Amino acid sequence: MTTETATRETATLGGGCFWCIDGALRHVNGVTRVESGYAGGHVPNPTYEQVCGKQTGHAEVVRVEFDPAVLSYADLLRMFFTLHDPTTKDRQGNDVGPQYRSIILHHSPEQEQTAKAVMAEIEAAGIWGAPLVTELEPAADYWPGEAEHQDYFARNPWSGYCRVVVAPKVAKFRKSFADRLKSAAA
Repeated sequence: MTTETATRETATLGGGCFWCIDGALRHVNGVTRVESGYAGGHVPNPTYEQVCGKQTGHAEVVRVEFDPAVLSYADLLRMFFTLHDPTTKDRQGNDVGPQYRSIILHHSPEQEQTAKAVMAEIEAAGIWGAPLVTELEPAADYWPGEAEHQDYFARNPWSGYCRVVVAPKVAKFRKSFADRLKSAAA
């Protein structure tokens, strides 16, 4: 997957369980593709079980393709920061471990600068009441997650984790960004 094409750009974001981020962002106007996977680690082509074992160094991430003419990278990051608590290191709610860390993997110097600016904006606004611990690193190796993790929330809305954790986050996101959603998801 290339970083940019004439009409698409790629963002790689981790903020806890990838099912939550995927479940929300795939419905945003301008997003053309979302894929759950693993990045930021040192083991080639890890499995979900290996990543959950906390020894590979990977974070659960989503790789988002989007049209920057419709959705700016800065706005995508602002949405990302509403979907998780970027002030807790290696933890999102009851999900604990380095695979759940808050991380932005930038694909260009421009993305890096935009991420720094948005992070400074979030810090200055005092939205979270604590300093951000979000890591900012260059995008390197990325490994797609297994098929069962793709579009997980839409395919498994009845599962306990989806009902208790994912559904409330997605519902809050849809309410907050109703004007930015694709018409079919609104």
